[in-house]
Amino acid sequence: MTGYAGTAKAGVVKEKLPWEPGSLNAPVHGVDPNGPTYLTPVERRLLTAIADRIIPSDELSIGGAEAGCVTFIDRQLAGPYGRAASMYMRGRFVKGTTQQGIQSAMTPAERYRKGLHELALFCQRDTGKAFEALPPEKQDDILSRLENGRIAFPSIDSRIFFEQILQNMREGYLADPIYGGNRDMASWKMLGFPGARYDYRDYMDIKNQDLGLAPLSLRDRTI
Repeated sequence: MTGYAGTAKAGVVKEKLPWEPGSLNAPVHGVDPNGPTYLTPVERRLLTAIADRIIPSDELSIGGAEAGCVTFIDRQLAGPYGRAASMYMRGRFVKGTTQQGIQSAMTPAERYRKGLHELALFCQRDTGKAFEALPPEKQDDILSRLENGRIAFPSIDSRIFFEQILQNMREGYLADPIYGGNRDMASWKMLGFPGARYDYRDYMDIKNQDLGLAPLSLRDRTI
């Protein structure tokens, strides 16, 4: 077998980035980029309440819901991540160790759908109310029981379901705002992270000092 390697061509980027905001995660079929794309209104209300208990607002910054974590998760579930496009999904599926991660035939989107449904049913049976209608201390108790696997769901491991939500909430809170979360770069401002700047060479030798750099998102298309 023979092959051919063509001449590589490189371009020089100056002054601005050569893509449009949102193009890396563009909505499909005309979906409103600011609206829900996978979650139902009922699921979105439940996940919003969870977001504000996992990442509550305080004197340092805004909470998970206000920061757009639910929008971030919604977009991810509607895309390749939700379909498990980069995961091996042909089985066989057996329960693994904690270090081996999730071993399941369900995609992340399917896991959210089942998990949120079964959590809603549990809350109605256990308290007679929807999760979002419960006082914060009761919500925290239920989430703690999920985290420790002390709530049994019929078709999904509640501990694994909680871990997935926790991980995705963290991602939504800290990711570039172009993906729907970290609204107004709130978490970056809180941490002092300067964001998606094109070049840090002028600052590489500065140690243990506040650089005084305002954070920049990929949306800013700036150097």
